[in-house]
Amino acid sequence: MPAELFASLSEAGFKVAEGDLGENIITTGLDLERMPLGTLIELGPTAIVELTGLRTPCFLMDRFQAGLKRHVLSSAETGPPFKCGVLGVVRAGGPVAAGDTARIRLPSTSFRALPAS
Repeated sequence: MPAELFASLSEAGFKVAEGDLGENIITTGLDLERMPLGTLIELGPTAIVELTGLRTPCFLMDRFQAGLKRHVLSSAETGPPFKCGVLGVVRAGGPVAAGDTARIRLPSTSFRALPAS
């Protein structure tokens, strides 16, 4: 989940802290929702996560705070329909710690947008 989402939610008046939305990893400076299907994110010395889809906001977000789900839906004609993180599959395990650099490896095949999951 991008750290920038938390700033956006705060600016909109929501009080959401890291961990409140069930995220496992928070990144900074990566436009995760716009990365192609199959992108590999290398974390720490050996961990690799393959992006498989967009994280779909559900009704539980509004149980957490009213209006939160509406805020993460995109009104843009182009781009991802949601802005609440991505889903991935761990391709290689290993230690991951706060402050680790995320290295991006784009797929060599043609660009395919992340599907809504």
